[in-house]
Amino acid sequence: MNTKEDFLNGQILLIDKPLEWTSFQAVNALKWAIRKKFGLKKIKIGHAGTLDPLATGLLIICTGKFTKKIPELQGQVKEYTGTFTLGATTPSYDLETEVNETFPTEHLTDESIQEATTQFLGEIDQVPPIFSALKKDGKRLYELAREGKQVEIKSRKIEILEFEITRIALPEVDFRVVCSKGTYIRSLAHDFGKALDSGAHLSKLRRTKIGDFNVNNATSPNVFKEKLEANTSNQDG
Repeated sequence: MNTKEDFLNGQILLIDKPLEWTSFQAVNALKWAIRKKFGLKKIKIGHAGTLDPLATGLLIICTGKFTKKIPELQGQVKEYTGTFTLGATTPSYDLETEVNETFPTEHLTDESIQEATTQFLGEIDQVPPIFSALKKDGKRLYELAREGKQVEIKSRKIEILEFEITRIALPEVDFRVVCSKGTYIRSLAHDFGKALDSGAHLSKLRRTKIGDFNVNNATSPNVFKEKLEANTSNQDG
């Protein structure tokens, strides 16, 4: 297991973020565990790319001198799996807010659903969700959204490298997406619904890969903490 020097010199830690945790909570849990274990007053620690509280999966956390690697890691291609629920939209494009509109789904066929993915492949313009942490005039968009303010959000260029539908059980559709930095899967869900002349929102999301890093090699924050604490007895024994 890692020593104090290892963490200070720099580690890349792969964490499987639990549902309803914020990325900040995950970083904090590790920070406190490392500080407590080694009696450190402070340690540099940060993550390479946020996951929404309602998403699970791979969070790369860097410590010590490796925090310098964060921008490079953030730029890597990412893979996500999850579920779109068709026939209804929500203001946040996911389950953070209640359904605000429903749409027919009777016209949808497996073929039309599979076919719709092709519209999103390659470089596309995407408008980020209004409920996002992006800033406008110094305020985060979700703060403005919660105040009920109308905000114009500019689209940005992103790239979808792979987009496949892995299960269709209407209203649910499971997917796997490989995409560039800056892609919002919630926006993809919303736009996918539109492309099908229906509505859609994101009901489940898991980040499975970032560059060469895979969630299969990640541990939960609690397991990380337990392993770190268990390590004491070995060293002291």
